Amino acid sequence: VDNASADGSAEMVAREFPQTHLVASPENLGFARGNNVGLRLLGFGDDAGKKEQGVTRPEAVLLLNPDTELHPGALATLTDFLKTHPHAGGCCPRLNYGDGSFQHSAFRFPGLAQLALDLHPIPRLMQSALNGRYPRRLYDGKRPFPVDFALGAALMMRAEAIDAAGLLDEAYFMYAEEMDWQMRIRQAGWPVFCVPDARVTHYEGQSARQFRRAMTVALWRSRLRYYDKYHPGWKRRLERWMLARGLRKRIMRARAALASGAGNAGELQDQIAAYEEIRELMGQPDRPDAGLTS
Repeated sequence: VDNASADGSAEMVAREFPQTHLVASPENLGFARGNNVGLRLLGFGDDAGKKEQGVTRPEAVLLLNPDTELHPGALATLTDFLKTHPHAGGCCPRLNYGDGSFQHSAFRFPGLAQLALDLHPIPRLMQSALNGRYPRRLYDGKRPFPVDFALGAALMMRAEAIDAAGLLDEAYFMYAEEMDWQMRIRQAGWPVFCVPDARVTHYEGQSARQFRRAMTVALWRSRLRYYDKYHPGWKRRLERWMLARGLRKRIMRARAALASGAGNAGELQDQIAAYEEIRELMGQPDRPDAGLTS
């Protein structure tokens, strides 16, 4: 599925891999909708009748981002794991960035501690379990280990687990969609594992990047949707209160820097605009009991 790429990718696939069924979407459908198009063609979901003729429904499906590269044997390692572990709903490889450095492949489901560290980072805790990370020693080992959810950059899911949980939630356009999906898969009784022997390179920029307003707003829109779907009322109210306070402080810092001439004026203005937009999404709760009914 090509999500309206503008770099000639769809044409290259059609030319060099004519045996591939290419769906070239004229619009960017987002991660969830784009993957669901492919899943439906394979026979999954309520619209399974739209399955491509002549296609046998697979025992497992690999979601793979276009900015990834499978290392030799990675696909076989993942499929072999699912064959030998029939209780597993899905699995992911160990990821590394394009420069060879380590990337976390999987995380714990988000809670209050992770939100606090996101809003008020403490360097010595950012790679800890409090921030949803699994120990590096598990990735360096040979033994598969259970995880809450894996990154959607490279994720293999068993057909029965997809049947049990349904397709990805298309209300997410960007961010948190694979987390939501794996929460439903876990609730259906199918655990997910990381298989460190399978390696995939993820060519995502891991260095500090310029602030991007649209992506920041999309991130928090998705997180708020996830909180609303899976967290109890008291926790959702507290999360929104924490986020509102954190955003207020960030807006104040950005305005102070803008007034003093420190930093890039355009970027600071984008930050302020993004934080204000997120506050509007929340209804600007200023108290733990505001902005949300139970």
